[in-house]
Amino acid sequence: MTKPSLHGRYMGAAAAVREHDASCATCSRDRRCAAWRRLFDVLERLQDAYLTHQRSTRGTS
Repeated sequence: MTKPSLHGRYMGAAAAVREHDASCATCSRDRRCAAWRRLFDVLERLQDAYLTHQRSTRGTS
């Protein structure tokens, strides 16, 4: 089994946040539950890593 790419993990984390948004009865536009915060923290870290990788690959800052 191959490890998912950074892009795949980033997109998976984004999907997990969207799925949670659609199904969590506790979360609202103004208040988020602890599970959402954990999911969003993972998404933020993966997004930062992905964008850093893109910048280094493309030679831009």
